[in-house]
Amino acid sequence: MVLKKEQKYRSWVEIDLDNFIGNLKEIKRLIGPKVNFMQVVKADAYGHGAIEISNVALKNGARMLGVANADEGVQLRISGIEAPIVILGPSTAAEIEQIIKYNLTPSVSDAAFAKKLHKLLEKSGHKLPVHIEVDTGMGRGGIIHSEALKFIMAISKLPNITMEGIFSHFASSEVVIPYNKNQGQLFHDLLARLKRLNITIPIRHMENSGAILNYPEFKLNMARPGIMTYGIYPSPDNESKARLSPVMSFKTSIVLLKNFPKDYGIGYGSTYITKKLTRIATIPVGYGDGYGFILSNQGEALIRGKRAPIVGRVSMDLCTIDVTHIPGCRVGDEVVLLGRQGKEYISANEIAARAQTISYEVLCALGKRAPRVFLQKGKKEAVEPRLRRIFIPDEEKSISRIDNIIRQCLQTRARDEELGNAIYYEMFETLFGKEDRRLELRSGFRYNIRIGLASKAKDAGNSQNYFRVSTHIEYKKTIRDNIFMIGCAANNSQLATLFEDPRCEYRWLLSDGRNLSLERDFTVERVRINNKNIPIIETKKTKRGFEVWCGAESLKKFINSEVKIEIEIATWQAKDNKIFPVYLIYPTRGVDINFNYEKAKLKNVSEKSFFAGRHPHPSVSIRKGKSIGIKISDKDWIFPTSGVIFIWDLQS
Repeated sequence: MVLKKEQKYRSWVEIDLDNFIGNLKEIKRLIGPKVNFMQVVKADAYGHGAIEISNVALKNGARMLGVANADEGVQLRISGIEAPIVILGPSTAAEIEQIIKYNLTPSVSDAAFAKKLHKLLEKSGHKLPVHIEVDTGMGRGGIIHSEALKFIMAISKLPNITMEGIFSHFASSEVVIPYNKNQGQLFHDLLARLKRLNITIPIRHMENSGAILNYPEFKLNMARPGIMTYGIYPSPDNESKARLSPVMSFKTSIVLLKNFPKDYGIGYGSTYITKKLTRIATIPVGYGDGYGFILSNQGEALIRGKRAPIVGRVSMDLCTIDVTHIPGCRVGDEVVLLGRQGKEYISANEIAARAQTISYEVLCALGKRAPRVFLQKGKKEAVEPRLRRIFIPDEEKSISRIDNIIRQCLQTRARDEELGNAIYYEMFETLFGKEDRRLELRSGFRYNIRIGLASKAKDAGNSQNYFRVSTHIEYKKTIRDNIFMIGCAANNSQLATLFEDPRCEYRWLLSDGRNLSLERDFTVERVRINNKNIPIIETKKTKRGFEVWCGAESLKKFINSEVKIEIEIATWQAKDNKIFPVYLIYPTRGVDINFNYEKAKLKNVSEKSFFAGRHPHPSVSIRKGKSIGIKISDKDWIFPTSGVIFIWDLQS
């Protein structure tokens, strides 16, 4: 296969996201609908790209992510991932600051570490969930099972630590042996004792990939698949128990072709001597790319659908391949070191057998200098990150460096340093506020306004001077709390105060504060999340306006997940205030605003829109005498501050 012209990498790793999603579906079939799963993405998702794999896994049912250390968790957080991230290995005291700052969930099995963690949590005023690791026979991390109950009792007395999860780890789950059953029984016995003592730890997990296949009897409410999700069976004996598809391929291209006579030495130490006239291809891959030195004179590659042997030593940056038997072979041909080409396939298990190692190491090592190319529905997506590892020695300096790059780019684009700085600070405050808060993103913004005359019988006090306004607001976003507030302000000062509360989900400015009463004339009629009604807990008037507090215990399972929010508000519009504004204060993808005035007897109704984004001009639909609609595609982003103002005259 000749390399495509657009391929610009010396070597690259292809990640088939469709296969990955298919493997997740198979795992969900095996564990059943009542069991959640944690996607294990440690070691850069076994070499597959942790950021991209995490995002796809979360969209396809993963409730949590599992990493090896705090640094891996920080990388995911900085990339924008907000889902729970569990550090599966023991953490060090030096990592505690990052664990708290980035809301990571450590596994705890050491009393000294737990006390240090709790002390810093108290100092910072935070609470943090932890998972208790129990050693039932792995002989590695975790508190010994015989000491676990006493340890758990001690942790339960630390008020700033919440025992969210408890787990153990099979030592040999890929095979069916009595030792595994003993481990499983020890863990289940411990859980039974905790239950008798009324100690509730909600999340319980022991099933790794091998246990999902071999020990369904030890199923709990969370599974922890790793190698299976990447299409590799824990053992050849497991292949009949699941339908998996490999996700990773490692590819390169021929950079040099030469003909050598008989008895010519190839590579360092001349460990291969040609036995006849031989055609040798050189590829830009070596042990520096994770292709092991041990594969010297025994590895194989695929070229034009045929197997070709690695000959000579694998050096740091280059390998040599005997292609004498492949006619038409030329510079630029694609070379597959892991994966499929034509009818031939080289698996991670095959490479592992030749290298006298395991498939896990092969996946983690291969192509560590190569960019990842992510494939979905047959299309190649953007390569990000270009290099496998993202090392963050000092996150604060990293952010500072990024800020300086952005500022300098704006200065260059504006051709003026002062103007560039002004744009930068305006942009930063618009998106992140005066402090470096999390970026709020919303999508599918729908805003339906119905403005009509007041009912004389029902609304006698307001029928002469006010219109009755009913508004349906709808959008999707990630929620961070199961309790939130909808606020109504009487003036801009109160409105600004509401913006400072991160739990204020939506804000309203009453159009006329002279005669209207916040608590009387502003009503939240209904709140829904994911099509289910959410109860109103409390309403109260405060210094910052009128507050309507909503929430439910059932929303906790959606925290850090995207949900659809619907809010229905009824209020009043002063007739002599002949405008109705709708503002977008967060980056929003997709806008659909409808202003229905048919029952209000308005005339000369028009709109003035001001949208910032790649496509700032919305489509406008007008039904004369009835409504005006403003729409921007769900594919397009709109940036703050954007919106539309509806303007009208009163009928005489």
